[in-house]
Amino acid sequence: MRAKISYAVTAAVLVVYFVLAGSRGVLLIKAGTPLTVTFGVAVLILPVIGIWFLWKNTAFVRDANRLAALLDAEGGLPVDELERLPSGRVDRDSADAVFARRKAETEDAPDDWRNWFRLAVAYHDARDTPRARKAMQRAITLHRTSL
Repeated sequence: MRAKISYAVTAAVLVVYFVLAGSRGVLLIKAGTPLTVTFGVAVLILPVIGIWFLWKNTAFVRDANRLAALLDAEGGLPVDELERLPSGRVDRDSADAVFARRKAETEDAPDDWRNWFRLAVAYHDARDTPRARKAMQRAITLHRTSL
């Protein structure tokens, strides 16, 4: 729940920032000189890119949470079986062992979104966020095509 609140607050702050930046861009364009119009357009591009990025990221999180709820309802969510260091961080060898198992499961059934979801969790546990995101995106795509 704390993560959802943090995400909502961050998104709200970004939207306020986008509105403020956009209004400055409009003011620069209204000034009417070639230089201010150029800067105004450049300033307006940043909020557009930011809104697009925020939209795509929010859709990704929503879809990943939907898959997690489906997998939970099926009883297929991965169990946290990782060993932890005294600091609370995941033991690297433990994460590697779980990752190897999840990768083998995914290679055995590459068209099952459930395996890709669990592989994404294993990548995340191994602190490989880019691959975790790609694996989760693959799970989302496979789930969409299976409907």
